[in-house]
Amino acid sequence: MKNNLLKKHAKSFYWASFFLSSETLDKCSSLYNFCRTLDDIVDDDNNLGVKKGIFTKFKKDFENKNLDNQIIKDMWSLIDNEGISYQIVIDLFDGVETDLEEKVVINSKKDLLVYSYRVAGTVGLMMSKIMKVKNKEALRGAIDLGIAMQLTNIARDVCEDKARNRQYIEHDFSSICALINESQAFYEKSFTSISSIPVKSRFSVIVARRVYRKIGDYILKQNNIDNYNKAGKIYVPIFEKVIQTFLSIIDFIKLLFIKNLNYDNQLNHNILEQEINLNERI
Repeated sequence: MKNNLLKKHAKSFYWASFFLSSETLDKCSSLYNFCRTLDDIVDDDNNLGVKKGIFTKFKKDFENKNLDNQIIKDMWSLIDNEGISYQIVIDLFDGVETDLEEKVVINSKKDLLVYSYRVAGTVGLMMSKIMKVKNKEALRGAIDLGIAMQLTNIARDVCEDKARNRQYIEHDFSSICALINESQAFYEKSFTSISSIPVKSRFSVIVARRVYRKIGDYILKQNNIDNYNKAGKIYVPIFEKVIQTFLSIIDFIKLLFIKNLNYDNQLNHNILEQEINLNERI
């Protein structure tokens, strides 16, 4: 089944996927498989030259519509049928390619936000297209939710990234806490945009947002860098996912009363706009 990779590698998203229709889940799984394939190329234990070769071939196969590759075929079906901008997918490739270096160091907020947009904000945009979101302000909110989740990933994976010679933030607990706090703004700004998602898919996104945001709380519970280093990959336990799912019902009701969507994260998007023309993407 298409969602096997989702089940194996993305526990929070897999939990939220139970609230999607089978058709929407099938499309989201195709997108996830494409993104996971790119991640696996970069994170593989092969030497850098081999990984660059595999990445270049996969990108060329995508650009040339090599439909013998089922993952590429499914992705092009999404692009053609869901109105996904080709440029968004190229942004994703650009973001993943950032990690194809002997050493990766990000030194500024702008570079961190651009990277997070490319590897995750793009996915939020594509998911929104699959879920039939039309409102452009809501699509900006989808970028924010993707960025928020990526910042959470970075805060969780500092040790893993260090082992791969990647530094998105400093390896100290104050920097990790600061990044989690930064992510909160993006989670907050994304909330009202969910009201533009059709009702049949809305609850799944609400649950995913709540559960993924909770990872940050479990990171903060480590209290110091020694505990953090010993904790390994930090996940939200099942009982907490159940709690967050019930709390999502309250969010769902709140969103029913939102009539006018006023997007207000322009300050951060102005930073992104220094390098990315978001209007072209949405």
